[in-house]
Formats: sequence, structure tokens, C-alpha cells
Amino acid sequence: MTAPISDPISRVLSAATFAAERHRGQLRKGKDASPYINHPLALASLLAERGERDPTLLMAALLHDTVEDTATTFEDIERSFGREVADIVREVTDDKALAKAERKRLQIEHAAHLSRRAMLVKLADKICNLRDVVVSPPADWSVQRKREYFDWAKAVVDRMRGVHPDLEAMFDREYQRKPTESG
Repeated sequence: MTAPISDPISRVLSAATFAAERHRGQLRKGKDASPYINHPLALASLLAERGERDPTLLMAALLHDTVEDTATTFEDIERSFGREVADIVREVTDDKALAKAERKRLQIEHAAHLSRRAMLVKLADKICNLRDVVVSPPADWSVQRKREYFDWAKAVVDRMRGVHPDLEAMFDREYQRKPTESG
């Protein structure tokens, strides 16, 4: 058994590698079908660019969808990256056993009660998702569905206001790109 990695940069890169391996072969739903790993990398980059250099936060951002979208368990994350990272991922992971409408409702309801780190991951996720819906939306999404996604994302973010004014302002700018009725 190898010793746990203690260097923060190495730990973050290890999380990126882990996420890439777990999301291997997965594609984003957008019309350009980009590799899925681009999404968690975008979250971690966004957070780092906005001054959030906490390795635990960045690892959680990289791993935020692994339990929800792969065969990864919270125990896998805890074993590889520690309890703090696993706890953040747990906070932002939807229970796929629930109906989609219920998962969306719970995201709004729980947003105000997340830890600061989980709020930052959630906020970065919503920013990146809005960008993706504008630039490369899923081919089968109508204008109405895009608009509903924007409004739902705003309802989630509004429950977390005050956690990071710069990221919130960035979210608000992305929200202004909400598709119009005519497309």
C-alpha cells in the first residue's frame, strides 16, 4: 500500500486523474458532445481563477459528479481523497433513486443549508451549466426547456446568496444570457 499523497497540487491532480478515469467514455449532453471530464475541469478552473485555492474544495469540484454519474461510491472517494472531500461530494450529489422533479426541488430546498465549500461547488456547477446551455445545448432541448433550466438554476443559486459575491455576479451575467422566447 502506498502512502497517501500529501502535496496539495499532487492531490488535486490525482483527483483530476481519478475523475477522468471514472468519466471515461462519457460525453456531455450538448450538441458538440464534448468529453464529460471537461465539465469538472471547468468547475475547478473557475473556482481557482476566482481565488478559491483550497485543495479540498478543488478536489470536490473535480469529483462532484462521480457518484451521481459513474459506479463510484462515497467510500471510494473517502478512501482515495479523505472524508472532507467525500462529505462535500455527498452534499452536492443528487439521489438518482428519486424522480427528477423531486431531485430538482430538493436542490432548491437544500441549497441554503449546504456547507460553504458545497455551495461553491454548486455555484460553479450552475455557472458552467448555464454557459453550456447557451453555447452547446442538448439537441433535443426546446427554448422553453432551456428557459426553465435557467430559472431553476437561479432558484438554487438565490438560496446560496452571500457565499461568494464575485461568483454570484458571474452567475447573474450568465443568467442574462437566458434564451428568449424566440430562441
